[in-house]
This record gives sequence, structure tokens and C-alpha cells, in this order.
Amino acid sequence: MEKVRIGQITAPVGIRGEVRVFPYTDRNTRFSDIQKVFVGEGDTEYTIQRYRPDKDLIVLELKEVNDRNMAETLRGLYLYADRDSYPLEEDSYFIDDLVGCSVFSDEGEELGSLIKVIQNSAQDIYEIGRPGGKSFLVPAVKEFIRSVDTESKRIVIHLIEGMM
Repeated sequence: MEKVRIGQITAPVGIRGEVRVFPYTDRNTRFSDIQKVFVGEGDTEYTIQRYRPDKDLIVLELKEVNDRNMAETLRGLYLYADRDSYPLEEDSYFIDDLVGCSVFSDEGEELGSLIKVIQNSAQDIYEIGRPGGKSFLVPAVKEFIRSVDTESKRIVIHLIEGMM
């Protein structure tokens, strides 16, 4: 089984052991499709009993976490799911699969590598690291992202004047 990072626990909620999660998804309802998650780097499964949206975050009730003290021990840990239980739509990608991809212009020039995906309410923004430590930002929209091949770790973008 291959695990994929789907969020990060930010804080406990209330006294019953619920946790607030910053989701790494563009659609928070994806959590309704998942029944089991892994917390941290271990292989211990946690069962999602209930989830609810909380602004841009998600509140999860995990069966195995029954009080605030237990929930507090999970603060800051990443949430993982079985990749096969987390289906993606066409033209959607896991952030972990994008980070590290080489980035090329649509004219074939190597520009650098994707170092970060900034999740924004309008659209994601890709931070491209250039040789020498400089970076630039590219909105993750069809006008700029020409192709993404996570298998070969290659992204092709369309540059406009002033982007870099």
C-alpha cells in the first residue's frame, strides 16, 4: 500500500478528542470518501467516524481518539490515506507528486523545479525554484500549465513577460 499525505492536524477541538485538519485538497468533501487514515509516519490506522467543514479546515472525529489530551498529542502531525482509496479527477494531482518535478517552458528551456504548492482560494500557485536560489510563482491554471507528467516528474509551463 502506498500512502499519500492528505492534510495536517493543526489543533484539538473541544474535549471529546476531535482534531482540526488543514486539508491538502481542493475539495474538502473528499474526506467523506475516506474511512481510514494514518497519523504521522506510523502504520496505525485511525477510523474516521465523522467529519465536518470548518471554514477552510476540516474537523475530524477519529474513533481511536477519545479526549482532548489524546488529540493534543497529534498536533502538527500529517494525515495520510491509502492512495488507492483517494481517487483524483482528471487534471488533479497529489501535491507530493508535483513537488520536485522539473519545470520547462513550452519552448523547451529548463526553468527549475517545483518547490512548493501554495493553496489559494482562487487557484493553487506553483513556486518554481531557479538555480541560484531565486524563485518565481505561476498560477496553476490552464493558461500557464501546459502539461503535467508526474511519472516522468516533468511540468511544462507557458511563460509571459515579467513572470520570472
